[in-house]
Amino acid sequence: MSIVLITGAAAGLGEGIARAFAARGARLVLGDISAAPLESLAHNLGADCVTMVGDVADPAYAEALVELALDRFGGLDTAINNAGIVHGPAYLPDISPDVARRVIEVDLLGVLWAMQAQIKAMKAGQIVNIASVAGLSGAPTLGAYGAAKHGVVGLTRTAALENARRGIRVNAVCPSFTRTHMAGEARHSLAHEAEMTRGIPMRRLASIEEVVTAVMWLADPANGFVTGQALGVDGGLGAI
Repeated sequence: MSIVLITGAAAGLGEGIARAFAARGARLVLGDISAAPLESLAHNLGADCVTMVGDVADPAYAEALVELALDRFGGLDTAINNAGIVHGPAYLPDISPDVARRVIEVDLLGVLWAMQAQIKAMKAGQIVNIASVAGLSGAPTLGAYGAAKHGVVGLTRTAALENARRGIRVNAVCPSFTRTHMAGEARHSLAHEAEMTRGIPMRRLASIEEVVTAVMWLADPANGFVTGQALGVDGGLGAI
């Protein structure tokens, strides 16, 4: 059975990913900043799993999660770096230093610290980073978030090149707005769903299940020749 580490596992996309791996019999190391929903998920999964509460912006937490995988299960096969936050819509001059710093620390540096710890522990395996379509093109009013996600795509490609001969594959999934709590916050800020989806050819949000499917495909060892990719799950937005 594979050993899978997932950050941001307590809700939304992370929860969907955890449930998908549990259904496949994986042993799970689940991390999140929110203790109660994380423990509730672990209790209800029906899988062999351990949890650890912490902040991905802390490099010590990244190390501790990997150590937990090694101590409990003896290794690490797959890592899904999903934890992330978004800021409210604002033009660049209006994004406060504190907001920008926090988004960069969680969304970009959190992935950097995670991969540093994960790659050192892996003999072979796969890492999937959750980026965003905001990391593939400009993101008006989401400048700090878009910058962080561009950084995640860059880190993904760099790590893929550095570790290709070691048998560690590194890819990113880049969703557009998805029906998660975080998107719900954005939807409230933008007033209505039509505003969020007007530039998407399919004119709708992605479902959690659709994004989970892409993550599971990239994490499948059968895709042994796929690395360094940033896969858009965006309803055709990237084709424009």
